[in-house]
Amino acid sequence: MPSHRNKHVLLLHNAKSRQGARAYQPVRARLEAGGFSVTVEPFENLPEIARDITRLHERSDAVVVCGGDGSISSAAPAVMESRLPLGIIPAGTANDLARTLSIPLDFEAAADLVVAGQTKQIDVGMVNGHAFFNVASIGLSSELAQKLDPEVKKRFGRLGYAVAALRVLSSAKRFRARIVEKGTGTRVKTYQIAIGNGRLYGGGNIVAETAAIDDGRLDLYSLEMPNLWKSVLMARAFRTGTHGAWKEVRTARCVEFDIETRHPMPVNTDGEIVTATPAHFQVLPAAVTVFAPPETSTKPLPLRLYHS
Repeated sequence: MPSHRNKHVLLLHNAKSRQGARAYQPVRARLEAGGFSVTVEPFENLPEIARDITRLHERSDAVVVCGGDGSISSAAPAVMESRLPLGIIPAGTANDLARTLSIPLDFEAAADLVVAGQTKQIDVGMVNGHAFFNVASIGLSSELAQKLDPEVKKRFGRLGYAVAALRVLSSAKRFRARIVEKGTGTRVKTYQIAIGNGRLYGGGNIVAETAAIDDGRLDLYSLEMPNLWKSVLMARAFRTGTHGAWKEVRTARCVEFDIETRHPMPVNTDGEIVTATPAHFQVLPAAVTVFAPPETSTKPLPLRLYHS
């Protein structure tokens, strides 16, 4: 195990996340036991994360974020600028990035990866200057993010998501959009356009069967069925990433996409509304170094191996 004497970790934790309040203490203890000097910075809203990293990165040898996917994505721009390795402590609801990277959901085990020092480089997706690791979407997921009460999310976790999703599905309508890929525009009528940088999103759905977070590509799908309730029949396909085989689902893979809509529509990145259409998407290959298990596969371990 590498020596960490005289090395410093900046540990950011979200006390408002579902598990963040109880995550940072055992994580700090594990890091200090591994030889690190730890600076703890709590945050209450996402913009604070980048500001804290920018302010303190020169005194740090690594950044560790205790929080959900939205918190970790919010750290990405400052982490890229600092060029420090990123430790991920999955303290959110879905923890899709951790699952993609086979990072344990146990707080102490995740901290042990930082102590072990094994790293890998992963891609970062960008939309209108905002970073995301998993998926950015327009349509259903954005409506869900807007209608999901933070207190319900914190208290009920995935059950809260399910209740909010039923409300969104019952009133959803298709919207018109133009998808631009390699200079060619395609007009669609769709319920949702999702663009994935990683592999998992939405608590275990797979954005595309061959998607990986280190492949230098973005994977797009568009739900263009006339009746949204048909998507219920496609639930298994979304869990395996084979939904592109359905004729009602348009798919594409590229390094850049542009999405235009008649009126501005919100864009949801990793569970947070951060911008609106028109939206320019691009991938930054190998932009962030993360602490991860050795020889992490581009395909995550089966979900049954994780505890919730």
